[in-house]
Amino acid sequence: MSQQMHFQPAPQGHAAPQQARNGLGIAALILGIIGALSGIPMILFWLAGPLGILALIFGLVGMSRAKKGQATNKGVAITGTILGALSIILAVVGVIVTLMAVNKAVDEVHKEYEKQSGSSSNIKDLGAGAAAKYNNGLEVTVSKPTPYTVDKNTLISGHTEGNKAWKVTVTLKNTGTKAATNPLMTTEAEADGKKAEEVDDDKHGILHHDWEKQLDPKESDSVEMVFDAPPTAKQLDIKITPDLLLDPANWKLAL
Repeated sequence: MSQQMHFQPAPQGHAAPQQARNGLGIAALILGIIGALSGIPMILFWLAGPLGILALIFGLVGMSRAKKGQATNKGVAITGTILGALSIILAVVGVIVTLMAVNKAVDEVHKEYEKQSGSSSNIKDLGAGAAAKYNNGLEVTVSKPTPYTVDKNTLISGHTEGNKAWKVTVTLKNTGTKAATNPLMTTEAEADGKKAEEVDDDKHGILHHDWEKQLDPKESDSVEMVFDAPPTAKQLDIKITPDLLLDPANWKLAL
């Protein structure tokens, strides 16, 4: 008698549950926390900004995964997103505050520079005896021109036969509270719009004057200068720069 063998079909297995994809939500929370903490001091805006952007992106993607059922930490992703946005806001505020602080510091430096070396407004079109006043306390005055007879025996350069020579006294005074060190004066002159040469006769001029190396408060120093001008010249214009850091001052002197 033959035996029949009956086979039962094997039960169908159930698919293994898909693992939750919670990584981006967690990353968003961590980056958001670090970004927000970095943004509080404001000076770390350069760190808070990028971290906040990453936290915002990761948080939004994590929320999308949770909505699709691919992640189970929706609350973590939302918190990371909020902290990411907060980090970005703090970074923007940090940039604004830092720029304001830098601008303020630059303004203070500029004001201090102007105070120490800048000039006041009264340095143009001055008359004889008028003082050009500088913010660091220096004052420059130029006297009224007086005719000068050039000694041909001591003349080196600068005088043309037939021209007239005019002598002025230039005075540099320190009216400030600090000593002025190594003033370096330069001059230019014109007579009726044409260049007026400085007469070098081994007696007058800056080159032959031993300037004080330091002008103490209330101290002054003077030098006599001679300029050559055509015999018909009616005005002598002198431009003096008392130091390299200072603006030139201008005198218009009637001859």
